[in-house]
Amino acid sequence: MATIIPVASFDCVVFGATGDLTTRKLLPALYYRFRDGQIPNTSRIIGASRSELSAEAFRERARDALKRFVPAADLADETLSAFLAHLDYVAVDGAGEDGWSDLAEKLAERPDQVRPYYLATSPDLYGSICRNLAQHGLIGAKSRVVLEKPIGKDLKSARAINDAVGEVFPEEQIFRIDHYLGKETVQNLLALRFANTIFERLWTADVIDHVQITVAETVGVESRAGYYDTSGALRDMVQNHILQLLCLTAMESPLNLEANAVRDEKLKVLRALKPITAADVQTVTVRGQYVAGAVDGKPVEGYLADLGGQSRTETFVALKVEVQSWRWAGVPFYLRTGKRMPDKLSEIVVQFRASPFSIFPSEAFGREPNRLVIRLQPQEGMKLEVMTKDPGPGGMRLRPTNLDISFEETFKQRYPDAYERLLMDVVRGNATLFMRRDEVEAAWAWADGLLKAWADRPEPPRPYASGSWGPTASIALIERDGRTWHENWQDGAD
Repeated sequence: MATIIPVASFDCVVFGATGDLTTRKLLPALYYRFRDGQIPNTSRIIGASRSELSAEAFRERARDALKRFVPAADLADETLSAFLAHLDYVAVDGAGEDGWSDLAEKLAERPDQVRPYYLATSPDLYGSICRNLAQHGLIGAKSRVVLEKPIGKDLKSARAINDAVGEVFPEEQIFRIDHYLGKETVQNLLALRFANTIFERLWTADVIDHVQITVAETVGVESRAGYYDTSGALRDMVQNHILQLLCLTAMESPLNLEANAVRDEKLKVLRALKPITAADVQTVTVRGQYVAGAVDGKPVEGYLADLGGQSRTETFVALKVEVQSWRWAGVPFYLRTGKRMPDKLSEIVVQFRASPFSIFPSEAFGREPNRLVIRLQPQEGMKLEVMTKDPGPGGMRLRPTNLDISFEETFKQRYPDAYERLLMDVVRGNATLFMRRDEVEAAWAWADGLLKAWADRPEPPRPYASGSWGPTASIALIERDGRTWHENWQDGAD
């Protein structure tokens, strides 16, 4: 059984309390932590937005959200009512003056509480919200501020946001959230590497042929078309989620698990990324844009129809990236992400080198190299593909077999959502799984170089049918190196 350690009593103020993120993710996450006894009964969750709502009306909205996004089996009426009793609401204009005195009065009722301020708003409001918090005396030693992505759209805008927030909050009180880092499998990646000598000693260019990181979505842009068209796949997914996964895969061992020790090593990886310039952008990158097709057997429109206009924004990116260090010299990292893919999945594939010589006859041995697949979603777990003898008396015939760890099946329990874990880490003041300012800016510096390279060699994104794995050029990107994309979690024998 998992050990549930209660956190300190807190007053969490959620700005953007009537928005989609709060409805879909934050309220369900807080409900589960309350249900499991991790949130003390003296805690409050205070919604804040411009909407003129009573506290009771906000609780009813929260009740509807929980019934929609939490399975009915997990919603005991008594527990739900007890949780909703901890919710409160204040109408606050993040960019103006209205409502701040009301919020200050409410927080003054419990001055010694830990105070996380979760900014589930547009990043344009981060600076004004933080300045208002300071002007009304709402920041103290137990305050924390949580920033959702995107933190800027390039290095310049990211620095402006960081400067605005940093004028009010010291760096140790700023929590830049990337929910991918809260997934159980991501943390197990650290355990796999640094708690098992068998893997850490194999984690080198001598043994690893290449690494693949895929984050695929079956959905299109949905209601986010306006935002997405100013962003694209590189800004929306690569600059944050995928680069963070790359960092955890490629980083050296930190001295300990303290926040800055871990983030120091991730920063070194970001600074070691080889820049992609206009000279090589056509050989190591592919941009794509989905057109009409079918996903899960259902016909869907293309991106331009979803957008309602013309656009050269990419909805798919594939990259061949190099980490310029001794450990990874000559080992390519193939990254790809896209919308309207055949499956929703996030995974890291570590492909080991083939054996240099086989004692087995060719008809008995397909010479399949070992492969470690780390699945973040769905079916969080890890699979190590090894060669084994095919059972039976028919001679020495070999086949690939998976050593399989599915976390929920292995440990027979529900695993907390990433937001559940990260919200509790904010209350604790543990920033290990959050991005530091220099990390964010280093990632943007590298991404800006790629954006400039694309601008210097302007080409429209390549079309790909919805329900496919992207443009055919993305297949050529990896296959010209004699490799292929991993596309089946069930590869290998059961």
